[in-house]
Amino acid sequence: MRLLVFSDVHGDWKALERLLAIEADYYVAAGDQVTWARGYDRCGAILQARAGRVYVLPGNHESAEEVAAMCARYGLHDFHGRHFQAGKWHIAGLGYSNPTPFHTPGEYSEPQLADRLRRFADLAPLVLICHAPPYGTALDRIGPGIHAGSTSVRDFIGQSHPEYFLCGHIHEAAGVSVELGRTHARNVGKAGHLLELG
Repeated sequence: MRLLVFSDVHGDWKALERLLAIEADYYVAAGDQVTWARGYDRCGAILQARAGRVYVLPGNHESAEEVAAMCARYGLHDFHGRHFQAGKWHIAGLGYSNPTPFHTPGEYSEPQLADRLRRFADLAPLVLICHAPPYGTALDRIGPGIHAGSTSVRDFIGQSHPEYFLCGHIHEAAGVSVELGRTHARNVGKAGHLLELG
C-alpha cells in the first residue's frame, strides 16, 4: 500500500499537480496548502483529481472550518482529528501548529494539541500525520540550536511509539528523516514522501 504525504505547498499549484500525478493508494495533504487562507478553490480543484483518496489537514495558515468546507465542496476527506484503517494500519491526522510568532489562523496551545492527540493513543500499528513537528528534533530545526516544533507532539511520540510519523510546517527541515525511539519520522515538505506500507 502506498501513502503519499506532502505539506506546505503554499499555493505552488505546479508542485501540487506533480504530486497528484504520482500513483498512490492514499494522498494526505498535511497542511498549508494555501497561504493566509487564500487559494482554496484552486487547491480543491487540483486535489479533486484523486478525490476519494485525498485526506486533508489544515496547517497553521488555514482554519479547520475553511478546510472542511473545501473538502465538502470538492469531494475530499476532512482528516483533522480523525483516523481511518487501511489493511492492518491505522492512519491518523491532526492539523494546526503550536503557537507561532505570526498569529496565523490554525494554531493550538500545547494542551489543546495534547488533548487532541490523546484519542490516537491506543491505535496500533499507527501512522501519525501532523502539521506540527516534534520539538527539539531535526524535524523542527529552523537554524543552529533553534527549534519551533511542538512539545505535545514530541511527548505523544515518546509515549505512544507510532510506527511512522510524518509532518511539515518547518520549511527549513523539509526532507529530513530521523529515528525517534521506535518511530520512523520525517518532515515531508512540499516534495512529499511516498510511504510504502506492508
